[in-house]
Amino acid sequence: MSKMLLRLLWDEDGPTAVEYAVMLALIVGVCVAAITFLGTQTNAAFTDSKNKISTAMGS
Repeated sequence: MSKMLLRLLWDEDGPTAVEYAVMLALIVGVCVAAITFLGTQTNAAFTDSKNKISTAMGS
């Protein structure tokens, strides 16, 4: 029993997995934020282009 407890205390697989999970969550969060920002900017650019073309065509 004591060997198992000592092995559990010195085993670093658990903290490593948690660290990887935190890094993955941060990367996913940054990606979602970037995609949202770029999507908003792209939508605004297309809307502006549409409005300018409509104005130029006289519609």
